[in-house]
Amino acid sequence: MWTGVLCGLLAGAMWGMVFIVPAMLAAFSPLELALGRYTAYGAMAFLLLLPKLATLAPRIDRRDGIALLRHALSGNIVYYMLLATGVKLAGVAPTSLIIGVLPITVTLLGRHDHGAVPLARLALPLAIVAAGIACINVDVFLHAHESGRPPWQTAAGLACAAGALLCWTWYAVDNARYLKANAHFTSAEWSALYGLSSGIIALLIAVVALAFRHDEVTGASAAASGRDWGLFWTCNALLALGASVIGNGLWNVASRRVPVTLSGQLILFETLFALLYGFVYRQAWPRALEAAAIALLVAGVLWSVRVHAAEEDLTPP
Repeated sequence: MWTGVLCGLLAGAMWGMVFIVPAMLAAFSPLELALGRYTAYGAMAFLLLLPKLATLAPRIDRRDGIALLRHALSGNIVYYMLLATGVKLAGVAPTSLIIGVLPITVTLLGRHDHGAVPLARLALPLAIVAAGIACINVDVFLHAHESGRPPWQTAAGLACAAGALLCWTWYAVDNARYLKANAHFTSAEWSALYGLSSGIIALLIAVVALAFRHDEVTGASAAASGRDWGLFWTCNALLALGASVIGNGLWNVASRRVPVTLSGQLILFETLFALLYGFVYRQAWPRALEAAAIALLVAGVLWSVRVHAAEEDLTPP
């Protein structure tokens, strides 16, 4: 289980990067960001799978194909479009901390799964996590005037962040259940297939989007000024390698080794690393409430890990 915890932490460190890139590439739309990232991810996954694709393809049945399709959409493309929109409209901190509610939503959705710790034993750790999330949201609203965003824009961004939260909650639980029930793929193989399917879907969407936007693209206007395509592809290649290839591989290892309720707590590391990267990006120390939120979130996760470890020790072999 502790190997799974470490893999979950490292996956969070990789995933935290995805909140910064939309802020760095503000001249690009959320659709362009999602298609760029997952086209690059699909290309890398194809290269990783190429040596064994001939032997791997016959093992993919109809159920696997449907699972890959729904996971690619909910856990990758739709999720990232909503996340990027939330960052653009509401900012990095509010978006990352709304998605930081994942430990609670995943725990609630996976509470009936095998190996799940009863919610009564998780009540205090979850209460601490909730207190941390409350702290950061209070901080966001106290300093909302500093962003200069109109209320409707912030509200729309928060709604997009909530949509991303729902997408990834469902994906996290469904992916964990599918991996536990289907052991005919290794974690690395499933991650690569997941990336390849995401890339194929992203490429198809890009072709359709370009067909509809042909006039706009060929008209190439002043609106395109400031769009650094070199930076765009560099950032998306780094995200594809770090957050998608490495991060998803680590997460699949974690999903097989820990109960669903604990995997929900480990997702919180994504939020913590997103906050850390955000502080570095804006070159500022966390404010008092932000620091309190981080401390509470870490305490809640560590407490939850200890509860799960104690439960595992009590479980007969």
